[in-house]
Amino acid sequence: MSGGVDSSVAALRLLEAGHEVEGLFMKNWDEDDGTEYCTARVDLEDAQRVCERLGIRLHTASFAAEYWDNVFEHFITEYQAGRTPNPDVLCNREIKFNVFIDYARQLGAEWIATGHYARIRHGDDGVELLRAVDARKDQTYFLQAVPGDRFRRCLFPLGELEKDAVRRIAARAGFANHAKKDSTGICFIGERRFGDFLERYVAREAGPIRSVEGRDLGTHEGLSFYTIGQRQGLGIGGLKDGDGAPWYVADKLLEGNRLLVAQGSDHPALFHDRLRVTAPTWISRAPPIPGRCTAKIRYRQTDQPCTLVHDGDGALEVTFDRPQRAVTPGQWICFYDGERCLGGGVIAERSRTVEPATETSDRRKSA
Repeated sequence: MSGGVDSSVAALRLLEAGHEVEGLFMKNWDEDDGTEYCTARVDLEDAQRVCERLGIRLHTASFAAEYWDNVFEHFITEYQAGRTPNPDVLCNREIKFNVFIDYARQLGAEWIATGHYARIRHGDDGVELLRAVDARKDQTYFLQAVPGDRFRRCLFPLGELEKDAVRRIAARAGFANHAKKDSTGICFIGERRFGDFLERYVAREAGPIRSVEGRDLGTHEGLSFYTIGQRQGLGIGGLKDGDGAPWYVADKLLEGNRLLVAQGSDHPALFHDRLRVTAPTWISRAPPIPGRCTAKIRYRQTDQPCTLVHDGDGALEVTFDRPQRAVTPGQWICFYDGERCLGGGVIAERSRTVEPATETSDRRKSA
């Protein structure tokens, strides 16, 4: 029970289905800095009000130490290495579908349930993770790294519902949080100004901003504070001989502490058609290798056709039918076969079948 509308309606649907239900509010970040961005206290109050209305018991637990050790330290290490991690995927694998499950079993629970928008198909050969009915809210991308056996005693009561229907159910049930805004902050850390938060753990080290053609354009504030494809916050004004098109981050080079940028949203330097995953994980059975499937390199992306091939060292080579914009090392790629989520992994490297002729040799080496 997070205090949000999704977990609240999930609990209600479980009760209506005849289950004996208890709630658990997880606190996984010790710091309470008193700012407007710290909402844990408000979220707990919302969860308590819903549980009181449903007549169910609410447990509270802190998994802050586990979150720090298994999610946040990796998160910071990745940023320091110039990559852009996604802590929400790790949070699901390490906390919600690991520590939480073990804790729930200690409380005597036979099943666990969450408010995720996803579906599970239980069969004799194991479980399959399926997309939610509401394609706009489908969260299988964030569940891709959870081992399949962790879904065996798991329920997703919202998987068959549209988000608008969930809010209507909450309103009819008299939940005060029926119109509460969806959380978009870092998993368990909340809605904070990300740059200010990251600066507390990663030092800013200024360096040159350079175009992919080799032109010096300015100074960046630290590679960790930029991500591939970023447009805002570069501080690059118009150039006398420029065409006025905006600039985008094309690469981050630790050697020389250089931020490479490209002008125009369709610049070839922003596109790659190949990537490598060093340690892919599969939820149930692996797809045929070599095999065809679709993939997402970010949560909101539409499915992209691709081919998967193992390289013999346990890594996976992915080749897209069409070049993909802003392929970002450190982010997760998720694979699908129709409605079934196969699994995924962290993007370790990216490359191109053909290098843009406009790029410098430094840029080609970084691909």
